Amino acid sequence: MTAAIRTTTLAANGLSFTIDEAGEGDTMALLLHGFPEARQSWARQLPFLAGLGWHAVAPDLRGYGGSSRPTGKAAYHLDHLTDDVAALFAALGGKRKILIGHDWGGVIAWQTALRGKVALDGLVILNAPHPDVFARVLADGWAQKRKSWYVAFFLLPWLPEWLMTRELGKPLAQMFRQHSDKITDAQIEIYRRNAIVPGAATAMINYYRANFPVLERGAGTHPKLTVPTLMIWGEDDLALDIALTRGNEHHVADFTLRTLPGVSHWVQQDAPDRVNELIAEWARAKGLA
Repeated sequence: MTAAIRTTTLAANGLSFTIDEAGEGDTMALLLHGFPEARQSWARQLPFLAGLGWHAVAPDLRGYGGSSRPTGKAAYHLDHLTDDVAALFAALGGKRKILIGHDWGGVIAWQTALRGKVALDGLVILNAPHPDVFARVLADGWAQKRKSWYVAFFLLPWLPEWLMTRELGKPLAQMFRQHSDKITDAQIEIYRRNAIVPGAATAMINYYRANFPVLERGAGTHPKLTVPTLMIWGEDDLALDIALTRGNEHHVADFTLRTLPGVSHWVQQDAPDRVNELIAEWARAKGLA
């Protein structure tokens, strides 16, 4: 029987988070969405992961959906975003902890693991490279620079918000439909409605404004990660070059890469069944399911 998804709120790190959850048990899986999505991007994963015996939880990140929306660019720095993850795990409990992240959720997941904010038992990353790999690929050639042009636009004041929310968020909906023919209209409608709430677009774009200058430079001094890590990558990503899948293994002692041809950046929504199969296969191999 498929586990039902439950929606509730959870207090953590001084904020209120709206969460979707499924399943119970001592293994806690926290799933972090990307930009400009929401917790519902994991709708096809939560019941499946519950079937592995996990308590699977997908929050709206700070600034998104039904979660708290602090003001000011500084509130969206990775220091606070990784503290959110640690606080959510502490509030949810569980003996084993699995962190899963896509896009910006993947950035936060990498940083949480690298900073040692949570004692993780497993890390699953979807279309988000290790920060040192991103900095190297960005510096080495023009392929990723061309794909990252939109980031420079997001660093401008007010204009990105105007573009994203004009005509009640029509450009945002069009962006999803241009990149993927698999994301449902119902999902896109959730993202569109969320973005046009006053202050929401600024909060979402502040993830870039608060962090991208640091991410662009890279640190280059991260210790080698010992957490077993699975990377799943949709090869038809219009924002992130396939070169970003190469070299992550040098930064992680136990690293598994699986690429999906013909799948876009929105990988868990484009190919939910395949993503679920890959997570289950990896989790069983690592003794996590």
